[in-house]
Amino acid sequence: MLLATVFILQQFTRWEVLTDVLGVLVFVAIAILLPRLKGITLYLTSAFVVGGVALMLVQKADADMWFGAAGMNATIVTLFAFAPLFGIPVRLPKYVAALQRFYETKVQSGVALFAGTQLLTQIMGAFINVGSISVVYHLAFVKPREAGMSKLLANALNRGFAGAILWSPYFAAMALITSALGVRWSELLPYLVVLTLLSFLVSMAIDFRKLLHPEGKVENRQSEDSTTPIEGVDGRSGFPIGLAVYLISAIAVILIMESFIDLPMVLITCMTAVTVPLIWCLFQGQSAIYREGIVNHIQVTLPSLKKEITLFLAAGFFSGSIGATGIGDYLPALLEPIPLPIWLSFSFMVVILMIISSLIGLHPIVLVTIFATGIDPAAVHMSANDYAILLLGGWALSNPISPASAVNNLLAGLFKKTVFELASPNYKYAACMAVLLLLFMLAIRL
Repeated sequence: MLLATVFILQQFTRWEVLTDVLGVLVFVAIAILLPRLKGITLYLTSAFVVGGVALMLVQKADADMWFGAAGMNATIVTLFAFAPLFGIPVRLPKYVAALQRFYETKVQSGVALFAGTQLLTQIMGAFINVGSISVVYHLAFVKPREAGMSKLLANALNRGFAGAILWSPYFAAMALITSALGVRWSELLPYLVVLTLLSFLVSMAIDFRKLLHPEGKVENRQSEDSTTPIEGVDGRSGFPIGLAVYLISAIAVILIMESFIDLPMVLITCMTAVTVPLIWCLFQGQSAIYREGIVNHIQVTLPSLKKEITLFLAAGFFSGSIGATGIGDYLPALLEPIPLPIWLSFSFMVVILMIISSLIGLHPIVLVTIFATGIDPAAVHMSANDYAILLLGGWALSNPISPASAVNNLLAGLFKKTVFELASPNYKYAACMAVLLLLFMLAIRL
């Protein structure tokens, strides 16, 4: 919270001294949290820190370069500190109960179940991030499902979350890319909505045959108390109108503020994350729910993010140290021998690298941070907006196939399977989306 506060002050005031303070806080945070990490996250974070330090020492960087590189991903930590507050109204008991009845009464066929699960995960994920997985999981399994359908619903949850990565203003991906490239979310949104729709159609097409004839025995994955009626909630079975109004309002506020207030996207997001849920809960007479949500955020949510926070800060420092080497200046010369336009060769390289790195367990943020902060879009003959769309698309298509993603690890616990069993059905999806992304980039440049 202190790091986020200093970052916000630095963005408002532009005081140079706060950049140094921010860098110091990042190093302190990494030093405190690193010993608490385990497994691959510990190894990756340590490698980023050691690699970043080595690069800075080789370049004989001064203190300003060190602190500047360290604060590279402070944007994401700031978003972690505030964005989850958007999810407080989403979890109001009456909304959850209404969604449960909607699934019980309206979602009947396998195709409707798959499509509804993917779309709802995308919508909910845009506001409550990875928390949407467990929420929609329990809704999807409000009734017992065939084993084959269970596997397909795991795909729907995974790809729905990937769709949210593409367009949600509350995700780390959007905060990092818009701040690093200096682009406006509202300008990207029309293109991202089209790409999101295409990703949904690709997902449906890949699994459509299996959806018509799901195989296997019926499995009951629902807990005994998950279908308990919530007192004071009516029995209507439509999609909760109040929830829809809240979700639309939250997006509309971001769009309006970005149009009229000249502030970085992350600051606008943080401001609305505090105020919009508060106003909504007060309007609904649920101020106690808001207070409980704040307490839970500070005592549970933020401490549970220590792994992601440490990894992202270390990845930011490493990418900042790479950017300081000026490698982006040499990239066009490396791509010139390829008999294709430089932007197309570069786009192909980005997509392939993100897929390969995700398959071997590297989080997409690592490469995205390096690309976004270390390479000037003009150097590869791209506009900042086109470059942002490429990076967001690469992150979204690689997340479902990464064994290191938070989604696959959470799904592994819910479905009692390994992360590789959950990632592998999405290989075809990722390959199709990779081709589609390159074609989409070609189309928007015509």
